[in-house]
Amino acid sequence: MEKQVCPCGSGKKYSDCCEPVITGKQKAATAEALMRARYSSYVKTEIDFIAKSCLKEDGDTDIDMDETRRWSEKSEWLGLKIHGTKQGGPEDSEGIVEFSAFYVLDGLKDEHREVAGFKKVDGQWFYAEGQVAATTVVRAQPKVGRNEPCPCGSGKKYKQCCGR
Repeated sequence: MEKQVCPCGSGKKYSDCCEPVITGKQKAATAEALMRARYSSYVKTEIDFIAKSCLKEDGDTDIDMDETRRWSEKSEWLGLKIHGTKQGGPEDSEGIVEFSAFYVLDGLKDEHREVAGFKKVDGQWFYAEGQVAATTVVRAQPKVGRNEPCPCGSGKKYKQCCGR
């Protein structure tokens, strides 16, 4: 049986990469490792990990668990790109990871680009805050013209079929 490649893009097996961090068997060694595990948890719909990996300075997170679960489940996750890191190593107490998460939701291809801040508390990394950058949303499929054949395969023009 072939082992599943980790969704984070590391090229490692999921069981050797993000899964131990998500399941709590191992702590993320760096801010980037936590970022990768957080992305993988969206792909795997492990929403509890998203909440647990957030810094709770006032005892609560600002996460809408239902909306986060909906986004995770309904999205087709296309990949993660790490643009750069600043600090966030094993010996640091703070770090920054700039990343893009690519996905398709409701037929629209989007990029979630963020500069994320992480803090280490008692030897464990947490997501602390993020600055989301504006990105361009594009259609996942080409636009169908009214007089073109319907993509459903009926043989009718789009305007006479699914375009009604």
